[in-house]
Amino acid sequence: MDENDFEGTLVLEKLAEIGKVDAFFEAIDSDDFDRAKALMRKAKLDSETIAMVLKKMGDADGEH
Repeated sequence: MDENDFEGTLVLEKLAEIGKVDAFFEAIDSDDFDRAKALMRKAKLDSETIAMVLKKMGDADGEH
């Protein structure tokens, strides 16, 4: 998973509002699901969106 997977999405827009886009991608790169989830909650993303992103992270595991 990389930035192109989220380009132009609500996820990035919300994370950008709180200045946490880089931290989010660091969490993804290190497979830190808890940190990614916490950052998305802090950005006030809904539970469905968070679940979808975490599923994408899991599906992409080992592909980066």
